[in-house]
Amino acid sequence: MRVDEFDFDLPEELIALRPVRPRRAARLLAARGDAIDDLRVADLPRLLRAGDVLVFNDTRVIPARLFGERRRQTADGSGVARIEATLLERAGADAWRALARPAKRLREGDEILFAGGLRARVAERGAGGEVALVFDRAGPELDAAIAAAGVMPLPPYIAARRPADAQDEEDYQTVFAARPGAVAAPTAALHFDQPLLAALDEAGVRSARVTLHVGAGTFLPVKAERVEDHRMHAEWGEISAEAAEAIARARAEGGRVVAVGTTALRVLETAADEDGRLRPWSGETDIFITPGYRFRAVDGLMTNFHLPRSTLMMLVSALMGVERIRRIYAHAVAERYRFYSYGDASLLIP
Repeated sequence: MRVDEFDFDLPEELIALRPVRPRRAARLLAARGDAIDDLRVADLPRLLRAGDVLVFNDTRVIPARLFGERRRQTADGSGVARIEATLLERAGADAWRALARPAKRLREGDEILFAGGLRARVAERGAGGEVALVFDRAGPELDAAIAAAGVMPLPPYIAARRPADAQDEEDYQTVFAARPGAVAAPTAALHFDQPLLAALDEAGVRSARVTLHVGAGTFLPVKAERVEDHRMHAEWGEISAEAAEAIARARAEGGRVVAVGTTALRVLETAADEDGRLRPWSGETDIFITPGYRFRAVDGLMTNFHLPRSTLMMLVSALMGVERIRRIYAHAVAERYRFYSYGDASLLIP
């Protein structure tokens, strides 16, 4: 398939720069079968059935965007340059892979001084602005220094329009956030708050938690012309024995498995065997779900509205069908739904 088959026109004013409050007040496009209903996230308890299980991603976003100065000894005094580094993936107790801007100002051996005295050495330069950074401290001490020096890594389509602020520290974190390691939020779960969770529990809807540390690759554009030529970045995930058992029990009793977010869906589909059985699992996944994929672990998906030509647009097209998802997105644009990470949500039941 061609990547441009997953393109669509999106008015810029529909890109949400802040979430609505309270979280459950966001709009919800419910697409079940051929029907489309315009509702609110707060309506979710009446859209699901007793015995269904919602699967949440409990990853926690770290303040992965660092600002600093490159220090280099030069005869003409030009050795200082401002550098922005977005952490991508941990590479060791004292090391991270990062995306540096402007990368052309860096070479191997350069030192970058970040806020709070945190220092890093450029150990390697890669393609597309990627660098390997080795820091001057390791383990929990490094984690604490990053937490003090960094800011929330807002998606590029928000960061280009406004800087991250203190409100984002709350807004860009789910109520389930427990395991630090993500550099992007599992955004569908941002719509959940305690009153909604209590209403779901009262309606008999179960829940389970898995982990997928979302990487910055979720925002990278697909540069290939053909879908088959795109390569996904790997992300680390885990499904505990408790979660696998809860999901299996719900399905055995006739409940539906509804992933909250594409990240939860991707880790479930990675861990499921050919018959859809889940077992405890941990490791890296680079699963790439495109039309023609046979879903094994999930019966539905709650997700936000995605970027044109993105891998996530391909995923929802695989779940609902290409023509069906085009109609859903055309409806969302016409009805002025808010798009992307801080935007509204959809409930997709094939």
